[in-house]
Amino acid sequence: MSHHELDARRMLCPMPVIKTQNQVLKLTAGDTLDVTCTDPGALNDIPAWCRINGHEYIGHREQDDEIIISVRVGDGD
Repeated sequence: MSHHELDARRMLCPMPVIKTQNQVLKLTAGDTLDVTCTDPGALNDIPAWCRINGHEYIGHREQDDEIIISVRVGDGD
């Protein structure tokens, strides 16, 4: 298991989710991914995408004008 980061700053919906999906496809179950974004819509979109696709939304934190959303990659079941 390893930790990865994705820069999705200055991208508007649906790009943060699409970029997250593309990155997760390259990862292994159990890996974690921090997605840094500036679109507040990602706070709803990425957790919903996780539920639908079998990944775990770990949580988020805000730092200045950025939102960091943490995801754990599921096993695809």
